[in-house]
Amino acid sequence: MASDFAQFVRHLEKEGIVPAGASWTRMEGGRTNRLWKLDAGEGTDALVVKLYSHAAPNPMFPNQPEAEERVLRHLVGQGVAPECHALLETPLGPCLIYRYLPGAPWRTDPAPVARQLRRLHQMPAPPDLRHGVDGAAQIIEQTRLILSHVPQKQSREHEQTLPRMALPGPSGQRALLHGDVVPGNLVMASEGPVLIDWQCPAAGDPAEDLAIFLSPAMQQLYCGRPLDKAERAAFLAAYDDPETIARFRALAPWHHWRMAAYCLWRLHQGATDYAEGYALERAALCRYAESAAARDAVL
Repeated sequence: MASDFAQFVRHLEKEGIVPAGASWTRMEGGRTNRLWKLDAGEGTDALVVKLYSHAAPNPMFPNQPEAEERVLRHLVGQGVAPECHALLETPLGPCLIYRYLPGAPWRTDPAPVARQLRRLHQMPAPPDLRHGVDGAAQIIEQTRLILSHVPQKQSREHEQTLPRMALPGPSGQRALLHGDVVPGNLVMASEGPVLIDWQCPAAGDPAEDLAIFLSPAMQQLYCGRPLDKAERAAFLAAYDDPETIARFRALAPWHHWRMAAYCLWRLHQGATDYAEGYALERAALCRYAESAAARDAVL
């Protein structure tokens, strides 16, 4: 592997993409792709070198180098994404290089994140992005695709927890979505939160981004705990779009059902840290089922 990395570095230097003799520091946090911080010395901008994984396709979060480059170039100067320098093929696969953003990953106060997402969702999406999942029927379809990659017994058991309520329909929106708004993909820069790791952008319903950020599993994985009731309320108040918030709330049972299935798939892939996330999503799903049962009893 060391010889492969040396070949990779020589290729970038030969192409004139990175300066010879720069300092390479492996960056932690990426769950799919490999990242390095590249420092060429005082007076030059530090860069991030992102080498895309050859792992099997992810049924919920696709890994798309060309889409990431397209969105980064589309968002130049908007303060919501880093500045792209280059995308190129290397002996180890596709590689994206963008300007390093100093700052820590987001951890507290969800309101600035909500305001930044609201800004993003009001921006036009570039052409040729994948269509995001829209409406309960499409969430169910995607969840069943995820379940097709887990053992049949677990898939059948999870299918039994499908929410049994009227299905909210699609929004028909084509908003620009990040597609993977987890705490590890939010850098708190001097001007506010900036989104990184744009490898699975989409055009679709903004409720999708809200569901991923507010997911108990994703918050547990990156921050060690899900957001509490007050934090969730603060996020939604700061997002300040009643129509999208109402749709997000209506779709919440299916969002939890899908995320629980995703955690189940990740567990099957050997990612044991998803076990608690799975339990949290199932618990949230059960709360919705109990509420629905109580309403039916009253009726």
